[in-house]
Amino acid sequence: MPFFMKQASLAWIFLCSAHPSLAFFKVPCSTPLVIQRADPIVQPGVASNHVHTIMGGSGFGFTMDYNMTQTSQCNSCSAIEDKSNYWIAALYYHAQNGSFHQVPQNGGALIYYEQRPDPSTNGAIVAPPAGFRMIAGSPFDRSDKGTIETHARSFACLNYDAPGTPQTHTFPTTNCPNGLRAQVYFPSCWDGVNLDSSDHKAHVAYPTQDYDNGPCPATHPVRIISIFIEVTWHTEQFGDMWYGDQQPFVFSFGDPTGYGLHGDFLNGWDIDVLQDAINTCNDGGGDITQCEPITLQPDSITDGCILERSIDEQVDGWLDALPGCNPIQPGPDDAHVVTGCDAPTEVGQPLHYYTDLTGDHQWEWIGCTQDNVGGVRILTGSYGDISDMTPAKCVEKCIADGYTIAGVENQNQCFCGNSVAADNMPKVTPMGNCLMTCAGDPLQNCGGYGFIGLYQKCDGSCSNLQYPVVPH
Repeated sequence: MPFFMKQASLAWIFLCSAHPSLAFFKVPCSTPLVIQRADPIVQPGVASNHVHTIMGGSGFGFTMDYNMTQTSQCNSCSAIEDKSNYWIAALYYHAQNGSFHQVPQNGGALIYYEQRPDPSTNGAIVAPPAGFRMIAGSPFDRSDKGTIETHARSFACLNYDAPGTPQTHTFPTTNCPNGLRAQVYFPSCWDGVNLDSSDHKAHVAYPTQDYDNGPCPATHPVRIISIFIEVTWHTEQFGDMWYGDQQPFVFSFGDPTGYGLHGDFLNGWDIDVLQDAINTCNDGGGDITQCEPITLQPDSITDGCILERSIDEQVDGWLDALPGCNPIQPGPDDAHVVTGCDAPTEVGQPLHYYTDLTGDHQWEWIGCTQDNVGGVRILTGSYGDISDMTPAKCVEKCIADGYTIAGVENQNQCFCGNSVAADNMPKVTPMGNCLMTCAGDPLQNCGGYGFIGLYQKCDGSCSNLQYPVVPH
C-alpha cells in the first residue's frame, strides 16, 4: 500500500482525538480503476470533454445508475460494501516545448468519511441514498472566488523531511519533494428529496459556516456523511524539468492555475452498512480496520482491479496536446468549452490489456491469477525463459511441448500445462497485476511478479474471458 495511504494528517488526528464526535474512517483506493475521458454524471453516454482518473467499483461505465454499481466484480478501493465511484481530472506536466506528459499517481486515492454533525439539530447524520450523486467544484474556475466551494478544494505540497507548509487553493509555486496532493471536500447538506439535479450541485450544499462545519442551510436540512477525497501525484518526478517563472503542471482540461480542481461522487454503497458505519465507527485516527461493519478485500484485488479504456486515444506518455479539445486557458476569467478539434468522440470496444490470440493461434485469454503461492506453481508441464517473450511465443512453445494452457509471467517466463486447479483459476481478473511489459515487445503485457496471465487452446469457438466486463 502506498506510503501516503498509511499516513493520516497530524491535524486530523489531533482534532478527532480531542473531539470523539468528529471521528472518521478512511477508505484507501490502491490504484486508479481507469484513466480516460469518461464522466457518467456530467456527460453520460459519450466521451467526456477531458480525462479523469477514476477510482472504485468495476461496474463503472459511460452511463450509470445504482444497479450498475452493484455489478462490480472487483474494486480498486478496499471496502467491499463500497462499490461507489470517485473521480477527479488527471494531471499533466506541460513541457517547455509545448508537449504534455501525464503525471503518475501515488496509489489511487484516499477517501475520508467524516462524522460532522449539524450543531443546530440532534446530530443525526445519514448515508446518502442509493442513486445519489454529486460533484464539487468546477473545471471552469480560474480564480479564487472567495466562496466556501472554492475553499473546499486545496493542494498540499508534500515534504516529509521538513515542517508542513500552508495549503493553497491554487497549484503550489515550488517543487514538492514528495509529490503534490489535491484535496476535494464534498457538500454535506442535502435537500432530502433529489438524488441529483441538472447542474449536479443544486440538490446539495455546504454548511453555512465553512465547508466542513456549521449548520446546514434551511433549503438543505439533511446532514449526510462528509466525504473528502485526496489524490497524490508524483510531481517530484518532474522536479528537474521546471522552467521560467511558472509552475509547469496543468489539469487535463487545460487549467494551469489549479482553481478548476473538481471531484465527482456516484454512490454505490450498501446503504445499510454505510449507515451502520456512520453510527458506530468512532476511531479518532480514521482506521478503517477498526470500523466493524465494513469488510475489506485483499490488496491483490484492489491493486489489480482495472478497466480497459474504451476511447481509442493516447492519454499517457508524451502528447502533442491534451486529450480532447483542451487548450491552456489561464484565466482569470472563467474558462469555456472548446470544440472543433479532431479528438475521438466515439465510445468503442474495450482496448485490451492482454494480447488477442483467438485469430491465427486459436488460443483464448482466460485471465490473470496469482502464482507460486507457497512455492507451488499452477502450471507444471514445462517451462522456459524466452528472451524475446510475447504471449504468442509462449503459446507456440506450449504447442510444441504438447500442452493446452500457457502462462506468461514476469516479462520473460513461460509456463505450460494441461489444467489449472479450480482454486487457482481466475475468478475475478485482477488484470492490473499482469501488466509487466513483455521482454520481446513493450507494447504487450506478460504477466507480473507472482501473477500469471493465462491462455488456453480454444475448444470450438474462441471467446476471450474478460472480468470485469466494461459496461457502456
